[in-house]
Amino acid sequence: MTKKELKAFLDEKVTSYNNPQFLDTDPIQIPHLFTRKEDVEISAFLTATIAWGNRKSIINNSHKLMDLMGQSPYDFISNHSEKDLDTLANFVHRTFNGIDLKYFIQSLKHIYTHHRGLEGIFTEYQKKETLQPTISKFKEVFFELPHEIRTTKHVSDPLKGSAAKRINMFLRWMVRDAATKVDFGLWKNINPAKLSCPLDVHSGNVARKLGLLKRNQNDAKALAELDENLRKLDPMDPVKYDFALFGLGVFEKF
Repeated sequence: MTKKELKAFLDEKVTSYNNPQFLDTDPIQIPHLFTRKEDVEISAFLTATIAWGNRKSIINNSHKLMDLMGQSPYDFISNHSEKDLDTLANFVHRTFNGIDLKYFIQSLKHIYTHHRGLEGIFTEYQKKETLQPTISKFKEVFFELPHEIRTTKHVSDPLKGSAAKRINMFLRWMVRDAATKVDFGLWKNINPAKLSCPLDVHSGNVARKLGLLKRNQNDAKALAELDENLRKLDPMDPVKYDFALFGLGVFEKF
């Protein structure tokens, strides 16, 4: 199909999937449990961190995470004791375990105390065209405290070749407009034009079938290629097509 036809097709799919019905089966439902900005950010970040594997398992374990923090993530982050951290020891989602979770809690407290929170880091270190170098800087800041090497694998680094699917998804949640009541639009000082598609097996396969992506691996180079093509379709909000690509792949088996 022509570029015009492709855009019309994908815009129609965006309309179909970028709506609150999408929340019923998506991990983004977890931060929608909260209204306080910091609670939304922290619950979204932790949910995105474990968002790989079976979607039902992701959602169930994210609910467990919120329960462990007393359904008040920011208060828990800010005021936890060593004894409180001990209650996290048995948490596990695939390879993310209590050791990792304990460090994440400690690092988030450090970030909200010394770096003006998650938004502060991504806003301060954002680049002109894309947030991918910013994600790499975020990882550097996130691991400023003493930590176990095993935990570093749970924050991706685009400058080391990763498509950083989960953290790009988190950024979509925080930055994109909240008009459709799916994403939150909380971070006003980051332009949605800088966002990148959360590239995974579903969106990647659909993008290849539609001619938006030629590279076989779902890595940083593939993401850059996909970004370039999606920005041709909508330079102001390219990552809206995540809804179309993901919906076509997961729900329509395109």
